Amino acid sequence: MRDYQKLDVWKKSHLMVLFVYSDILPMFPASEKYDLYSQVKRAAYSVPLNIVEGAGRNSEQDFARFLDIALGSCHEVEYACLLANDLRYLNEDKYLEINNKINEVKAMLIGLLKRLRR
Repeated sequence: MRDYQKLDVWKKSHLMVLFVYSDILPMFPASEKYDLYSQVKRAAYSVPLNIVEGAGRNSEQDFARFLDIALGSCHEVEYACLLANDLRYLNEDKYLEINNKINEVKAMLIGLLKRLRR
């Protein structure tokens, strides 16, 4: 078992979620409250939640499985934000900022997965 709060990827993903809540979701129209808004929110917090759950497992294989799920959620947030940008819910600056944060988390997850699977 690992202390998830010491994992840089968890810290970065937590900051990504805070940014989604503070800067991305408020830009969505009220009509999206139960659709894309909800999907972005759930996919975003799924990333650190899966890191936390995996960190609590006993084997490297189990940890890697949850990191794979977190990576999938990153891809989901990435596409949902692309869609929100194309629908003009997000301005270009916010879109680029969240996209950079997502890419940082994805790279860190991929790097950690590679180390675990050696």
